[in-house]
Amino acid sequence: MDFLNELGVLPENKGVSTGTKWIKSNGTGINSFSPVNGQKIASVQTTDKDSYETIIQTAQSAFLEWRNWPAPKRGEIVRQVGEALRKSKEPLGKLVSYEMGKSLQEGMGEVQEMIDICDFAVGLSRQLYGLTMHSERPSHRMYEQWHPLGIVGIISAFNFPVAVWSWNAALAWVCGNTTVWKPSEKTPLCGIAVQNIVSEVFKKNQVPEGVNSLAQGDRELGEWMSNDTRIPLISATGSTRMGKAVGAAVGARLGKTILELGGNNAILISEHADLDMSLVAALFGAVGTAGQRCTSTRRLIIHEKVYENFKEKLVKAYGQIRIGDPLNTQNHMGPLIDTDAVNMYLNAIEKAKEQGCKFIVEGKLLQGAGYESGCYVTPCIAEAKNEYGIVQHETFAPILYLMKYSTIEEAIAIQNGVPQGLSSSIMTLNMRESEKFLSHSGSDCGIANVNIGTSGAEIGGAFGGEKETGGGRESGSDAWKAYMRRQTNTINWSDQLPLAQGIKFDF
Repeated sequence: MDFLNELGVLPENKGVSTGTKWIKSNGTGINSFSPVNGQKIASVQTTDKDSYETIIQTAQSAFLEWRNWPAPKRGEIVRQVGEALRKSKEPLGKLVSYEMGKSLQEGMGEVQEMIDICDFAVGLSRQLYGLTMHSERPSHRMYEQWHPLGIVGIISAFNFPVAVWSWNAALAWVCGNTTVWKPSEKTPLCGIAVQNIVSEVFKKNQVPEGVNSLAQGDRELGEWMSNDTRIPLISATGSTRMGKAVGAAVGARLGKTILELGGNNAILISEHADLDMSLVAALFGAVGTAGQRCTSTRRLIIHEKVYENFKEKLVKAYGQIRIGDPLNTQNHMGPLIDTDAVNMYLNAIEKAKEQGCKFIVEGKLLQGAGYESGCYVTPCIAEAKNEYGIVQHETFAPILYLMKYSTIEEAIAIQNGVPQGLSSSIMTLNMRESEKFLSHSGSDCGIANVNIGTSGAEIGGAFGGEKETGGGRESGSDAWKAYMRRQTNTINWSDQLPLAQGIKFDF
């Protein structure tokens, strides 16, 4: 395929890079298979212990130089990365779609997110502000400043194989850190492609070798990174189970984490909602990326007065969803990532039925021409109760649960009544309802929207959630502070040394 050649993806790829150099490793290797057709795309060399040591030591050395580059100069490098991504948007978007399975439109959109965060980071490079404070001592000045941490380890998930890495890397670089990236073992070629794009920019600008390292591997590599005291910050995206393991390992050595974990996101549909708008929000939220977003809509909490009407609209809309090759822009939904995900989906449906869920749109595995990979399923809808165990659990698949409410207080309680706390939304034209949803007694999620769905976060705002979602924040706003260490400074410009709280020593 032409887009593989354009991105420098080969049938056999080295998988360990210190930035502009691919280094030898005796790792066992990973084969990447496309969920689109089940065919092997290419293989990637994995990281062994020796090559891991090389990239960490190189990243450490690079940090000593990179941190002294002026922040706006680092921002200029990130600007050029953004320009390089603009030029490679089409082939990279196609690779994301082909290796991960999301629609081509979503693949292109993911690359656009990378471009957007680069633009954001360029401006940020001139705005790494600290505060000034008045001292209680005369002729003293106090202020705070922010310093880079060192190496930032990035562990990304298959569902956003490039965008989430960029959220971390662009901010980490302008803050003066170096990065070591472990892509998902399910989408290793996306990591290869991005490394090729970035390395050309870094080489042209003589960026120190080690500022942008790539390591390929499975859970063991993630464990090496999580336990490595030379990596002060680990930013990990994935399941809550994975996040708990990473958090425990990094916490044991008193390191820092940014954890972006599971979501169990709901849209509240009020009796005052615009139901046509609500339908679009629910449909994209539940079906986009085949339900494999952390922000996917998994629950619809619908007012009893509009429940039957909206259910009818939703069932009709589901009947019009086109499922197939995600590179065909006529299709709305592509495959799940692999057959393990399919089995998880099928098992979840069985559990839902056992626990009392009533399916109004059945879910099944699609077979036949065009579905040879065994990864295509139909999105399904079930009427459920929030307390059902399967509803409390995040199933990474297009399963949508419907439930009724009668008061806004009841709806908010249902929305908050799950272990996860990532994204939430209310569809209403009633200002009092929307303000209540956003108030202290409203949604307990890190993201709360009004009259848009649970998916589609913009890079200008901080992204992340609470409870079992991990509490981390990435992307916009002041999320950059997580990649730096705060330092408070006091300067005495007098000829005396007055002590705090009036303490005196008599000599």
